[in-house]
This record gives sequence, C-alpha cells and structure tokens, in this order.
Amino acid sequence: MDKKHLAHFRKKLEEISDSILTGADRTISDMTDHTDNYPDPTDRASAESDRSFELRIRDRERKLLNKIKEAIERIDNGTYGICDDCGDDIAVERLDARPVTTYCIDCKTRQEQEEKAKV
Repeated sequence: MDKKHLAHFRKKLEEISDSILTGADRTISDMTDHTDNYPDPTDRASAESDRSFELRIRDRERKLLNKIKEAIERIDNGTYGICDDCGDDIAVERLDARPVTTYCIDCKTRQEQEEKAKV
C-alpha cells in the first residue's frame, strides 16, 4: 500500500478515535450531572434504561478504540492492509468501509460461514 493510502487511513482512524473520545467525555459529563431527580418511578426507570444503553454503546466503542490503536500500529510497522489469514492485500474499498479490519473479504466470509456452521 502506498504512503498516500496509509496517510488517508491513519487520518480516518484518528478521526473516528477523536469522535469516540468526544462522545465518551460527553457521556461522563452527562452522567455526573446529578440534576435529574425523578419523583415518578417510571421516569426514573426510563432514565436508568437510557443510561444502561449509553454505557453499552460506550463499551463497544472502547473495544473499537483498541482496534483503532492496533490498526495504527499496523500502519506504523508496515502490515496494515495485509490479511492476517491468507497474507493477501485487503481491498482499499474494504478498508474504507471498515478501516480496522484484519481480514480480506474472502477470508472474513469463510470465517463467518464457519462460525455459522458451528451454531
């Protein structure tokens, strides 16, 4: 992969990371604001459900941040865009759609089919 593509993907990964971190900061700020006093148990339950949902989203994003960090490390060490399974190049279109991917479309499809067959 050429330097132009690598710079593009690094920028894309950093933008996603920044967006996630901004959202996490906003969540922390919202959850530490104790002005929400709900006398009605239904309102309180609804607010708690919303908080729980928000925390699940943030946990998924935390996992994505780890994948972003690993992808940037692969850019730095020259292995970004190479399939972990077959060693072929991952299509730029696939990397554009999922910049943290480590598998080409064929290997990922095969992996998903094998997982589906196990169930």
